[in-house]
This record gives sequence, structure tokens and C-alpha cells, in this order.
Amino acid sequence: MLRGTVVLATGIYSMVRTRQRKAEAERQGNGEPRRSYSSKKKEDPNPSSGKLYLFAGLGCIIGVLYFVYQGYLETRVNTPLNYPRAVREHGLDIPERYWGSYRPGLYFGMKTRAAKDVNTGLMWFLPQHIQQHGLGLRHWCEQGDNLKQFGWNKHDGVNFGIQNILDRSVNITTSFVKTPGGKFGGDWSNRIEVKPIKKKDSGENMEVGLLYYAALEDGAGDARLTPVYADDGSLAEIRGTSSGLGSWRLWWKASKGEVTSAHHLVTLVPGLETLTDTVLTSLRLFNGRIVGLDSGRSMHTNKPNFIVFQLNMKGPTMLDIVFESDSNLNREESLVDYHYTRALNEWIAKFDIRFEQTFHLGGKSFNETAVRFAQSAMSNMIGGIGYFYGASAVKSRYNRSPVPYWDAPLYTGVPSRSFFPRGFLWDEGFHNLLISKWDKDISADILAHWLDLLNSEGWIPREQILGKEARAKVPAEFVVQENRNANPPTLLLTLHSIVHDIHDGMTDWWTGYLSRMWPRLVTWYNWFNTTQVGELRGTYRWRGRNGTAIRELNPKTLTSGLDDYPRASHPTRDERHLDLRCWMALASRLMADIGQLLGRTDYKKFESTARFLYNNDYLEHRHWSQSHKAFLDWGLHTDDVSLQRPKPVPGTHPSQVSKEKVRVMVSDPQLGFVNSYGYVSLFPFLLQILEPENPKLEIILTDLLNPDLLFTPFGLRSLALTAPLYMKRNTEHDPPYWRGPIWINLNYLTIRAAHGYANREGPYKAQAQKVYSILREAVINNVMKEYYRTGYVWEQYNDRTGEGQGCKPFTGWSALTVLLMGETY
Repeated sequence: MLRGTVVLATGIYSMVRTRQRKAEAERQGNGEPRRSYSSKKKEDPNPSSGKLYLFAGLGCIIGVLYFVYQGYLETRVNTPLNYPRAVREHGLDIPERYWGSYRPGLYFGMKTRAAKDVNTGLMWFLPQHIQQHGLGLRHWCEQGDNLKQFGWNKHDGVNFGIQNILDRSVNITTSFVKTPGGKFGGDWSNRIEVKPIKKKDSGENMEVGLLYYAALEDGAGDARLTPVYADDGSLAEIRGTSSGLGSWRLWWKASKGEVTSAHHLVTLVPGLETLTDTVLTSLRLFNGRIVGLDSGRSMHTNKPNFIVFQLNMKGPTMLDIVFESDSNLNREESLVDYHYTRALNEWIAKFDIRFEQTFHLGGKSFNETAVRFAQSAMSNMIGGIGYFYGASAVKSRYNRSPVPYWDAPLYTGVPSRSFFPRGFLWDEGFHNLLISKWDKDISADILAHWLDLLNSEGWIPREQILGKEARAKVPAEFVVQENRNANPPTLLLTLHSIVHDIHDGMTDWWTGYLSRMWPRLVTWYNWFNTTQVGELRGTYRWRGRNGTAIRELNPKTLTSGLDDYPRASHPTRDERHLDLRCWMALASRLMADIGQLLGRTDYKKFESTARFLYNNDYLEHRHWSQSHKAFLDWGLHTDDVSLQRPKPVPGTHPSQVSKEKVRVMVSDPQLGFVNSYGYVSLFPFLLQILEPENPKLEIILTDLLNPDLLFTPFGLRSLALTAPLYMKRNTEHDPPYWRGPIWINLNYLTIRAAHGYANREGPYKAQAQKVYSILREAVINNVMKEYYRTGYVWEQYNDRTGEGQGCKPFTGWSALTVLLMGETY
């Protein structure tokens, strides 16, 4: 772009000079003497004309340069980083991971790791539970469905998965098994079993409507779906073809239960986000009591993109759905009936052995109940991995309105299948601490996909809302991502863990992988180290806080990941954020380690930065409050704030007075430490930046078991009981989020750090061991107790009762409990 601008500017300048020469030639033609630089000014009858031309030309050049540069700035936010991709193998390059349960926002569905192709999914309803206000159709994982439980019991991330869903009076077990063969990722089968929850109930009168579909994503190109009908007009199977799958067939067999009626729908839909509504509007009542798809509403088109079959069944039910690739010419038998049962049981047995070999829970005296919990928690993390494709909506200060990022794939875990079924940058670093212990190849692939989302500035959008189906679940105000806003670089936690594990067994594959990652890591690191720095050397400040917010008790810091955790009451450039400084220290140390591992000479600059940021004297100088005996943020702050309803101005009509509470200050803010002892205060300990001999370590270890501060019998609360904003609402509509509840990700880091200090020589080694033992037991016992009490792992836990709260299931970072159980750090 700049090269083109120079060419354009040169052309304009040449044009101006040409016009000057032409004017001189005309004067010579009229008998005027030729102008020379030695001539006196009075000899030029029009001395200002040349200057006017020159200034006009320069003005044009400057104008063009300005507008071109503005255009360049506008496009930087959605221009990919111009380095080789970190992801080397795509789609069918890894055939064993081509198909999977990569639709985490659904209760059950299958798709490929391809940009646009066929997706399958399950819907169901229970005729005996139909109510006047709704059918109770299940499809997307929804909090409002109020299921007693749903989630994977066992899932290995590649070959199989088995899941239980407790919905009203029935227990629905869904599973899948894959078999290799052919050119397009092999075959797979799904099994849906339905039986009553109460074992004493025979279920003979139990009814269920099962709907299973194949649907093409919007923009699937050459992909085609074709219904195949039986002689009686019923749908017998679905055939399909695409460049990514070749030709294939999907068929089904009910081996248990009575099929009371069969229905189908063949139609066109605008996108995957409309599937539920399409089905609901296509159902009607037959014979006064049977709810079924109205086949008469099927479109007469030779290019349908949505085909559904429905079986209404009575009694305990088993339905096998079989996907077979026509390219698999060596198939000995279809994966159905006892062939499926045998294959599933074999994978279950292999999973159990591998799980024990990985986490050693049996060897740590955990009973069968505890092991089942751990297997479920990890399987829900693994089974929550999705594959998304699309473009985020992004914006920089140079864009008047949001612009689309480039279309890109993302292979990632999700925090919650029901509430957050999409990728979150800082969550993903925690997710992969567990995923990488189970399968380093999957984890490496996930990290590479995230780093391939770096733009030319070195920024990654912190929330990935890719595709229509994902966007349908997100409120509009959260869709657009601002490029000034960071998120903690937790991916480095996982990368650090992987590098530590493979250090002595470095293969050519890992060397190549880290070499591809290196320039992207450097760019990402530099973005942090330039856009998030503070006013003083060695200080850092999260961007994105709204200093003009009048309805927030304390302006949120969403970019930190800790949302409403109290920071300086008045955001200014003088703020120093302790947690971000510690993240940058860890990032510097990791960059130095990887650079040295790869034999790079530029690792030394990261080593130098790490040495500075790990210097405990410098850290204490900027962030240790002697009066509070704690590490704290610094900024323009007052504790004397409250939310109050505005008082009407005399003579103002009541309708003109805002009814929402606004922030009211009692005293003016002052520059100083922010009195908010909590998770942020622990970061020098959490990321093990403190030296084992540092006396501040003893203070922190003592405070960790103080019930007046953070300690509870269920884990560490996020904000101390003594903090001014403990459990205070940030607005009248927003309950406290990081102001008291117990969060497992930060408890995990605390327990891991205590384990680290307990295994390093120093005067506080025994004290660290005591903290480690007490907190580890507290967190494991409470998360497991709540799982068996409620059926779910939760987003957070009440610091007074230990009860799960927030969204469920939350088998993102809350599943790190498995690593605590296995003491696998």
C-alpha cells in the first residue's frame, strides 16, 4: 500500500513539474527569455506561478498520503499477520480427528473439521410432558431447560464419547464411535438409548419423539443432500456428497422400542441457527394425539440443505444412526447392533486404563465415586471442544463502525456448553492445562489455531463468535471486539507446561511446531509490551476501562478476565495493575525458555526483561503496600462510593428523572494503593514470582488460611471479607461476580503455587505444604460434593455455603479439579 502511495505521489509531483516546464516553454515561444537560476527576480514576469504549482503539488501529495495512511490504519485491525501459519495440518491431514462431536452448543451432534459441510444433530421431546405453553423440544443446550443433568461420562477427544442426559422422567444416553477407513475420515455411528430414570418403572408406557437431522452450513458450496424414500413414501436414508466428504449415506435402525409413527422433513433453511424454529413450525397434530413433522411441508427442491427424520417411540428405546463413507471399501460390517456395542465397550475399557495411567487416582486412594466424577469432569472438557469457522466483528479507533475479521477456523474448548459455547482467549489457557495432560497433540493444535488469529498488530480478539449459530447465542452488545482490549496471555501457561513436559524428549515435530509458533509469540508479546504498558518502567495497565461510567460502582476491567474485581475507582493513565505485570513476567520467562530451547540468539532480550520483572525489590517498590501488608494495584481511588437514585431537580417532571442508580462519591479520590485484597493481591505468589526466601511469602501464606480474608472451607473467595466492595453490586442489575464467590481457576493456581513452594528450598517450605494440603482437600471435596448433589460442575461456588452458582455445566476451568486430584501440575 505504501509503495503504491509513493508511486502516486511521484506521479503527482511529475505532473506539477511538467506543467511548470510547459509554462516556461510557452513563455519562450512568446519571445520571453529562458528562465535561469542566476536570473534576477525582476526578470520573471510571473514569479509566484511556480511556487503555486509546487505548493499545490505538495498539498496533493500530503492529502493523498493522509487518506491512504488513514485507510491503512483502518484495515490493520482485520489484516492477518503476515507470517507462516502455525497450523500446518488441516482437516483431512489428520483423518482421525476429522469427525467429532464438535458442536458443543448442542446436546448431541457431529460435524467435521472443515470450513463448511454437513452437520448432524439430535432433537427430542416427551409427549407425556407437553404443556400448553410449549412442546419442550430439546436441541441447543439451554440453561432454561432445567435438565437434572447432562454431560459426557467418558470422551477421549478422538474415537468415542458417551453422555447421560436426565430430562424430566427419562434418562437419555447418547454415544458415538468412529472407525477409520476410506479417504474422508472414516465411518461413525451414534446410539440414542432412552429409559426411565426410576429403575422401578418398566417404562412400557414411556413415549419419546426422536428427531435426527443432516444439515448443510450456509455457504457449503458443492455439498448436496438427497433424501432416499422407501416404497411406502417414508424416508429410508439420507445420501450426500461434497468435496470434503466424497459421497456418503446416513441410515438408522431402531433395535429396541416400538416405533408408533415415522415422519420427515426435507427443506431449505437460511442457516443452522434457524433449525429449531424450522422444526417447531413444521410439527402438527395427527389423529388428535400424535405430534409429528408435516411431510407435506417439505419443499419440492433438488437442493435441500436440511433433512430430518422423526421416530415416535414407546417403551425403552435404542436407536442406532450410521454414517458410512462410500470411499471405505474395506468395511467388514456396519457399526450397528452388537458390533457397535462391542466397539463402544472396547473404547470404554481403553479409556479407563489410560485415565488411570494419566492421573493415577486409584493410586491416590480415591474411590470409584471420585474417579467417576473426575472422568466426567475431564470428559466434559474434552467433549466440549468445538470447531468453528467464520469472522469476528471487530473495531479499532480508526473505524467508524465494526468491520469483519477475516474468515478463519478455530479449534477450541468452550467454558460452558449451555451458556458460553464458544472460544474465550483467557479461558482457553486454563482449559489446555488439563487437555494437554490428556492429549498434547490436541492441545498443540488448539494453541496453534488461536495464534493464527493474530492480526497485523499482534492482537487476538478475546471472544470468538464465529458463524451464525454461535452469534445467535450472544447478546448484540457483546459481539464487537475492540482491538485495544487485551486478555490475560494464559495460553502461555499451557505452552510453558508443554515445554516443561517435552524438554528432555524434544522431537523434530515439536521443534518445527515451536519454530512456527515463535514469530507469532514474539508479535503477541510485543503487542502486550507496547499497548498495555504503564506510565512508569516495569508497570502495566489494562486498557478498556470506562472512566465515564456513572452507573457502575467501580468501572469494570473486562479485559483482565476478572470483570468486576475492584480496581482504582477512577481510571487514569497512572494506574498500575499488579496481575498484568505478573502475566508479563511469566510471558517474558517463557519466551526466554522457548527461544533458548530453539537455539535462538534473541532469547536474551526476553531473559533480560524477565530478570527485571522477576526482581522482587522492583515489584515491591511499585506494588507492596506497607500499611495494608499486601500487594495491591495503584491508582486514583476512593472507597467512599455508593449507588444511589438521582434526586429530582426542583421543577423537573418525574418522567424526566432517571430511575437507575448512579455512582455517588463522598470523598475525592487520591493517588495510592487500591484497598481491595483478593485474587489480584496473590498474583506474585500464584505465578511464583516471589523468591522462596522473601518474607512477603510468609505473610501471604499466613493470610491464605485466614477466614477473615480469603479462606473458606470450600476454597478461597475472590475478595476479602474486609474489602470495601466485598459482595457489593456493581450496578443495581449486576450481582457481584468476582467480589466474593469462589472461582476454581484461581484456586488451582494458588494450590499449584503452594505445591511449587513446598518443593523448593526455603524457610517457608513447611508452611507452603500446609496451605497446599488444606486448600487442595477443600476444593476437591466441595466441587465433587456439589457435582453429586446437583448433577453439575459449576461456574463458581458460594463462599458462605459452598453451593454451586452461576451457569452450569461449567466444565471449562472448573474441571481443573481433576489436576488437583491427580496432583498433575
